[in-house]
Amino acid sequence: MTIVVIIVAVVLVAAVAAFLLRGRGTGGRGLQRRFGPEYDRTVARHDGDTKAAEHELSERVKAHGSLSERPLRPEAREAYSRRWAEVQERFIDSPRDAIVEADALLAQLAHDRGFPDGDSFQEQTDALSVHHAEQVDGYRRVHTAVRGQGGTEEMRKALIESRALFDVLLADSPNESATTDRHDESVRTDRHQAKGSAACTTTPSARRSPFSAPSPVRAPRRRTPPSGRP
Repeated sequence: MTIVVIIVAVVLVAAVAAFLLRGRGTGGRGLQRRFGPEYDRTVARHDGDTKAAEHELSERVKAHGSLSERPLRPEAREAYSRRWAEVQERFIDSPRDAIVEADALLAQLAHDRGFPDGDSFQEQTDALSVHHAEQVDGYRRVHTAVRGQGGTEEMRKALIESRALFDVLLADSPNESATTDRHDESVRTDRHQAKGSAACTTTPSARRSPFSAPSPVRAPRRRTPPSGRP
């Protein structure tokens, strides 16, 4: 009888400990650590009501916390990387079309990694926020730009910010995301340099990538009059 009581007591203690650990990860500070900037955005959307915001975030964790991301096949990763480069190229001549393509590309990539289908944008971004809280807002900005009347600069910023989510979804690990990004930037730079060489006799500035830093402005050289002359 004494052994049975001890076993029951041990089980109860283990259950309480598990409950407390789960609460620590889904409430208050646990949610702040997990969601980072997404926590602040959710509180702001609830007009400062942290209780309502934390309830929403906790529901997201319950609904999508167990989601397991599917790996991409190497050929699929290469295809996605190529299509994203094409989106950035298209932005030069047609920003609106490029943003529409980027929105669809992110939705498809997220779906292929195991997130809910892009037909339900809210559900998909909720799930993404549970696993990629630092990067999900760029996707929202692109989605908003597609449906809004923002100017070219707003669309450019949205596309740049959404690249972070694209990279982390394309990579199998966070470290690989940075490596992929550096490789793509190198390839893109070489492509732009080749285009610049081919178009140098026409309008070189017209084909400048909107995602590269502007060229430095050189000050005009001052001519110094010969010494001894008035």
